[in-house]
Amino acid sequence: MNPLLSLLQPYPFERLRQLFAGVTANPAYAPISLGLGEPKHATPAFIQQAMVESIHRTPSGLASYPATAGEPALREAFAQWLHTRYGLQVNPLTQMLPVNGSREALFSLTQTVINPAKTSASCQKPLVVCPNPFYQIYEGAALLAGAEPYYVASDPARNFAPDWDSVPDSVWARTQQLFVCSPGNPTGAVMPLSEWQKLFSLSDRFGFVIASDECYSEIYFRDEPPLGGMEAAVKLGRTDFKNLISLTSLSKRSNLPGMRSGFVAGDAAIMAQYLLYRTYHGCAMSPVVQVASLAAWRDEAHVIENRALYKTKFAQVTPVLAEVLDVALPDAGFYLWAKVKGSDTDFARTLYALYNVTVLPGSYLAREAQGHNPGAGRIRMALVADTAECLEAARRIVQFVGARAP
Repeated sequence: MNPLLSLLQPYPFERLRQLFAGVTANPAYAPISLGLGEPKHATPAFIQQAMVESIHRTPSGLASYPATAGEPALREAFAQWLHTRYGLQVNPLTQMLPVNGSREALFSLTQTVINPAKTSASCQKPLVVCPNPFYQIYEGAALLAGAEPYYVASDPARNFAPDWDSVPDSVWARTQQLFVCSPGNPTGAVMPLSEWQKLFSLSDRFGFVIASDECYSEIYFRDEPPLGGMEAAVKLGRTDFKNLISLTSLSKRSNLPGMRSGFVAGDAAIMAQYLLYRTYHGCAMSPVVQVASLAAWRDEAHVIENRALYKTKFAQVTPVLAEVLDVALPDAGFYLWAKVKGSDTDFARTLYALYNVTVLPGSYLAREAQGHNPGAGRIRMALVADTAECLEAARRIVQFVGARAP
């Protein structure tokens, strides 16, 4: 077997399952999960209908092999969406590809980018730089590509923004890929243009690729939508998107996590190599999914409606939780990142036992680095269920924290 598999750490939800092993939740309460970031709002009916109708079409149904590069109409839809959303001019033939969700693409892009044979002068492995806390796919993708993850220190005073200045040149010199996530998971923080400028300068100096995870870009609570990586590049005069790949999906934007559909866009030279990798990898998007995706990317009304549902929900739930927890409305995304007293794992386990509410310990979303785990003493709550259920969970948490207070 591939020996690199032994380097993978248990996924956060496997760790949560182990944490709850042997615990019987209080049967007086119906179970409510704020643990998994899986959208629960209704899937738009017109997208479902487009998928059903496509099955009966030829050749768009199931009677032909799909092209890895996707249908031209779908890539045109990606390009039009990028123009409408960010004001970008992107070549649909050379600068974008469909992918089976951003998770698949985050992993496979790393396998394309990393050259494990290119070691440093001291024979050390190449590095993949990650924020900390972070989405665990970044770490797994790095390890299985033959690289080592490097976890950047974060600043709690700035909503856990990565402290890029803390990374020494010796690390950047070994870096082949950098993961960024904006809006961030779990904090919901959005990277400003000044931060992008810093990263682009570092990329130019050291030659690494920036993989920008933007799957939460369409759920936001401020008047101005989040800045995207390619948008930042254009604002800074980088119209060729050198060493930049942005990744997004329909999972959060359109409540379609089960459809596994998204796209990547950016540097044409990287995209050409990524297409080659994907051709051998066998990850072409199903024709019926392409048709449904085309319908989704062409419509913004359902996205506006979905965002309004989240705004209403967060406006009601956040103040309730803020009575007992150190928590505030994020810039974007559908998570609350709250500070708790004492151990985050003890908090999650006892809350589950007494009130049948599941939250994710923050330490499961981070790694011990620079002498501490930045997620320790925090919990992540995914407000993905309907407002009534999330409010009920919030009230139970208030009761739980109140009962624990000295």
